Amino acid sequence: MTTRRPSAAAVAALPRDRLLAEFSLWSADLANLESEVKRVDAHVDLYHVDVADGRFAPSFLFFPDQVARIRKLTDKAIHVHLMVEADIVEAQAEQFVEAGADLVSVHAENGEAGLRALARATAAGAAAGVVLRLETPVEAVRSFLDMVSFVTLLGTAIGVKGQGLSDEACPRLQAARRILKEAGREDAIRLAADGGIRHETVPRLRASGAETVVMGSLAFADSDLSARIGWLRGLAVDA
Repeated sequence: MTTRRPSAAAVAALPRDRLLAEFSLWSADLANLESEVKRVDAHVDLYHVDVADGRFAPSFLFFPDQVARIRKLTDKAIHVHLMVEADIVEAQAEQFVEAGADLVSVHAENGEAGLRALARATAAGAAAGVVLRLETPVEAVRSFLDMVSFVTLLGTAIGVKGQGLSDEACPRLQAARRILKEAGREDAIRLAADGGIRHETVPRLRASGAETVVMGSLAFADSDLSARIGWLRGLAVDA
């Protein structure tokens, strides 16, 4: 069991020379979460925890006490993705860092409240990230770039599992990569893809610049997880 505090250093230490496997606990057997974490932990680069308030996204997902329990089960980095309205995002950021999140991502759509939430998260020792809904222009990340170490682009509609990858997902990743390069932040920020992650889509996302993919059933439902992660880590990005 681990009791370590949230650590931005744990996020910074993630490998940069291969695609990262970010395991979405929304796809785990939540009734047996402890055994699920033990089963997959050796293959995980970081855990992805979706938080939804039923307003910003059409679900109610993960709570601070659940993250606190996960923190006791693993030393791997925990990435909390806040899909919540701006009026609660600051309080939520603090609560999840207190629970053990190493990385807290807010939505660019939260605007100034999102920036304040990330300031609170980083002051408490966590790393910061920003997420864009599929319909939000990629340019919206610019005001967050000085604060974040992760930029995540959704490739499907927010908060609904099992959707196919949008045709816009790969061009949006490429546009985000150009923005990071223009801002001189390409080496400081990791670009992540979330939604529509399938065997046939991961190579396309990787070739478009994704440095981490948020895996659901592709990880938790695979009968040979070791082979799956070996395949994923061997995928190359376009020059």
